[in-house]
Amino acid sequence: MNKSYLETMPDINGFFGKFGGSFIPPALEKPFEEIKQAYEELKNSSKFIEDLKYVRKHYQGRPTPISFAKNLTNFCGGAKIYLKREDLNHTGAHKLNHCMAEVILAKHLGKKKVIAETGAGQHGVALATAAAYFGLECEIHMGEVDIKKEHPNVVRMRILGAKVVPATHGLKTLKEAVDSAFEAYLANTQNAIYCIGSVVGPHPFPMMVRDFQSIIGFEAREQFFEHEAKLPDVVAACVGGGSNAMGIFSGFIDDKEVELYGVEPMGKGNKIGEHSASLTYGEEGVMHGFNSIMLKDIDGNPAPVYSIGSGIDYPSVGPEHAYLKESGRSKVGLCNDDEAVDAFYKLSQLEGIIPALESAHAVGFAMKLAPSLSKDKTILVSLSGRGDKDIDFVINNYPIPNSKF
Repeated sequence: MNKSYLETMPDINGFFGKFGGSFIPPALEKPFEEIKQAYEELKNSSKFIEDLKYVRKHYQGRPTPISFAKNLTNFCGGAKIYLKREDLNHTGAHKLNHCMAEVILAKHLGKKKVIAETGAGQHGVALATAAAYFGLECEIHMGEVDIKKEHPNVVRMRILGAKVVPATHGLKTLKEAVDSAFEAYLANTQNAIYCIGSVVGPHPFPMMVRDFQSIIGFEAREQFFEHEAKLPDVVAACVGGGSNAMGIFSGFIDDKEVELYGVEPMGKGNKIGEHSASLTYGEEGVMHGFNSIMLKDIDGNPAPVYSIGSGIDYPSVGPEHAYLKESGRSKVGLCNDDEAVDAFYKLSQLEGIIPALESAHAVGFAMKLAPSLSKDKTILVSLSGRGDKDIDFVINNYPIPNSKF
């Protein structure tokens, strides 16, 4: 019997083809090997699986539903647009799917503290929530720019008991938050664990976070049959690091007839520093301990990046996304700032759902794709988070439309 894709990828060393692996300083080799071994033990543990099922059902609020966006579909014309509603997950995004599991792993290793980076703040809020639930200390590193932009999530993290550490170097956004968090973890590997917030970083995190997020895809596959009695024709999700995308892709990755689109942020132009479209404009390179496709400056270093979505302004992408694109299994969609804001308002005013700006990129792409497809086709969008965190920024910079049409 042939093994499924998820059973065979990555390989034993954490590589998806040539992407992935672990490129870390010697001081981190032992703690990352401990994390890998702990995950291998836990993922086959019936107690761990039952504990995770309990938490997801009775605390997180899973399964999250699929909603048919009837009004948005009628507005766009063409294919039907469906939404996998991760915005209804506790804390308002998909991030809790892996954070609860990572904190269970931390406790299994006897750690007292969790350290992480965050961009839009959704991972930070989720990890602070999980740490509060399981009784661990929590330290979140966040770019100074994002702290100002995503103020509501910063307040939530602090209310939940987390220490928020500003990253004040470089562009003061997501990459710098990762740098800062890695430094803090390196100084405290004995008592702490670094809970990476996406399918990035050294092995085993791209695999581990994907596996924890795969619940999105497995639920969506079953739920979609309830709506349409068939698989979706297209599955689309925003991609920065790409955890929500790998989560929903996991349910359909062996179904070659389902097109998978990772939607990248085109920001405000195609010049370096104006976008975060790594898969579109990047090249192979190692950053933050893994080999993938990344945006580089003229010296070969990580390039400055930009997106209106703080959670997806990252100069690289999860190695599995790089592999899926290069192998032809996935395609790349693009959505710029203006299209994302238009989708933000359209989904709000046509469906009564306020999306996160990151998620609005996937919605914006679906709005462009739908009219090019026939009415019997379907698009399933990963609505990875809700937009509470973004409302002040949006209305202060993009006036509310006079008409939803």
